[in-house]
Formats: sequence, C-alpha cells, structure tokens
Amino acid sequence: MLHVMTELKRMITLRKAALEDIPSLQQLYVDTISNSCGNDYDEEQLAVWKSSIKNGERWRQAVESQYFLVAELAGQIAGFGSLKEGEYVDFMYTHHLFQRCGIADAIFAALEQEAERQNKDRLYADVSKTARPFFERKGFKVLKENDNLIKGVHITNYRMEKLR
Repeated sequence: MLHVMTELKRMITLRKAALEDIPSLQQLYVDTISNSCGNDYDEEQLAVWKSSIKNGERWRQAVESQYFLVAELAGQIAGFGSLKEGEYVDFMYTHHLFQRCGIADAIFAALEQEAERQNKDRLYADVSKTARPFFERKGFKVLKENDNLIKGVHITNYRMEKLR
C-alpha cells in the first residue's frame, strides 16, 4: 500500500486554474461535499453549502484573482485550492475518491510556498468540521468557532490560523 501511495504522489501535477475548469471544479466541489461531509453536517446544511456553486461570479473572480491551483492525477482533476491575497486559504477540496493520496498535501505545500514568496507571516482559513483535522496536522490552530447563517440554515466552521 505504501508503494501505491508513493507512486500516486509522483503522478500528481499542479497547474494554475483556468476559467474553463470552473464546471469541473464545481462538480468536484459538490461531489466532495456530498460524499465526505455527511458525518459532520446534516442534509439541509449540505444542500445550502453546495448551492454556492450557483454564484458563478464568485467562482470566476476566485479563479481570475486568486492564486488558484488545480491538482491532476492521470489527466483528471483530483483537487483544487486557492490563496486569496497571499494568506487566506479560500478553497481546498480533494475529490472524495482521491482523499488521503497526497493531493491536499501537494496543493497546500504550493499555497504555503506562494505565501512565503509574498512574505506573508501567517495563513488563515475558515475550515469545515470535516477539514479541521487536515488543517490541524498542517499546524493551524482554531481562533474561533463560526456560526454562519446561510439561507436560514446554521452551518458551523472554524477560523483557523497558522503563524509562520
């Protein structure tokens, strides 16, 4: 199994996201939330969270203005992540079939390098219950619990920070 994981990590390629990637990114986003977050959020919360793909302008702006990376595995988009203003991890999603294969590690390492290149002394993010353990392993600490009211539905996430 270790050999397979090592081989998968070697096959990951990172590239800048392009506008034409948005439909695939949105599909991965919805699939990941649907298949990975059900233990932490109920159906109503998941539905509201996934509905954010309807805000096409937000997605377009993120791809155009953020340091936005796509991870590919054998030519297929397997994850994506973005860094806003050099220090805010805005997006960080790995396809549910490729979790724990090193994809999020590769994306995060590249985002962290970009923050360093921009001389930022911290990274921060608003992190789901599901993603919190990943961010903790990367050295992030919880600053506060957020209670977000979106379309009348309460969704909890965490403001987390990593000082460099």
